[in-house]
Amino acid sequence: QFIPRLQKWESSCRKMIKGEQKMNDFIYHNPVKVYFGKNQLCHLGEELSKFGKRVLLTYGGGSIKKIGLYDKVKSEIKKSGLELFELSGIQPNPRIDSVRKGAQICKDKKIDVLLAVGGGSTLDATKYMAAGACVDFDPWDFFSKWAPIEKALPVITIPTLAATGSEMNGGGVISNPETKEKIGRSSPVLLPKVSFLDPTNTFTVNSYHTACGSVDIMSHIIEVYFAPEPDLYMLDTIMEGLMRTVIKYAPIAMKEPDNYEARANLMWSSSWAINGFIDGGKQHEWSCHPIEHELSAIYDITHGLGLAILTPRWLEYCLDEHSVEKYYQFGTNVFGIDPNIEPMTVAKKSIDMLSEFFFDTLGLESSLSKAGAQEKDFSFMAKRACRGGIIKGFKPLGQKDIEEIF
Repeated sequence: QFIPRLQKWESSCRKMIKGEQKMNDFIYHNPVKVYFGKNQLCHLGEELSKFGKRVLLTYGGGSIKKIGLYDKVKSEIKKSGLELFELSGIQPNPRIDSVRKGAQICKDKKIDVLLAVGGGSTLDATKYMAAGACVDFDPWDFFSKWAPIEKALPVITIPTLAATGSEMNGGGVISNPETKEKIGRSSPVLLPKVSFLDPTNTFTVNSYHTACGSVDIMSHIIEVYFAPEPDLYMLDTIMEGLMRTVIKYAPIAMKEPDNYEARANLMWSSSWAINGFIDGGKQHEWSCHPIEHELSAIYDITHGLGLAILTPRWLEYCLDEHSVEKYYQFGTNVFGIDPNIEPMTVAKKSIDMLSEFFFDTLGLESSLSKAGAQEKDFSFMAKRACRGGIIKGFKPLGQKDIEEIF
């Protein structure tokens, strides 16, 4: 009884390959140069020197000093005869205040190149410092007034967490505590020039942040994988492989923090989950990220935790007879569910297995109430998430839809 459904799905894939279904044309260009591995920092000085002599080093709360990375970076910069300036204290869910501060330092000290060392928050904030240094208005205008992002100082990154993929994309998300907003934007000028990806720099990441980072990677892929537009079969298989990689190696990294193979697989998956490659020609909007941004804007919860709580509920809300085939593909190809089972059963089981991975295997909280969210804020957050209109994602979502998901 399941043969017709399988044949329908296979036929759909074949039509995509033959071009019988409409697919969008696209341009893919990612010029970020990546040094991957344990012993690549020796190239840092030469890469920084290509952009000038005056370097602004940005980082967070000082963890890079505890792991010895700070001293290594300073040593390489000193050997190259570069002039170093610093800005520390960049917080998770990076604040616009840090961006303003960094942009002003760039202007006052005539900075040539910025070096971001840390997690995604440091990398995101640094990108907007680089852009803010090139304009004469408040950097928050990039978000509140959608001011054009046309120019930025060069940025080099050294990520210490596998999560956001900021080391290989031109995006970033900034929070404004005064307005309780968290907004993301992107521009090609924000692409890092060079990124140094050393998995050993993530060895000291604790199990909680490893789990949250892994969910972030999964969410970046899921937002693209579950889309209404037809896609290349090849890209679907790559996304499925990336998700299986996270499912396999995240628990290992949590139990064995210094397992190089696990950390390397997560780090490289993080970059490829959101460097534009898997997007193909899809033009749909992401859904879970803008919804989660409202949670972390108001409650300042960890981004990955918010995504873990929301994603399975979003998938459950979007599931119907029209979308079931994609869930069937997800369940059979990512979680290895028996393909002979009826598709709707596979779809529901795939959501259950994703939930088990997030909440049981990774050990994250499973509800908004446990994360500190309150029902009285749901209407406000839902309205702002969709900007009073519709999120045109896998399933169009208006305010009432988002409230139901909350």
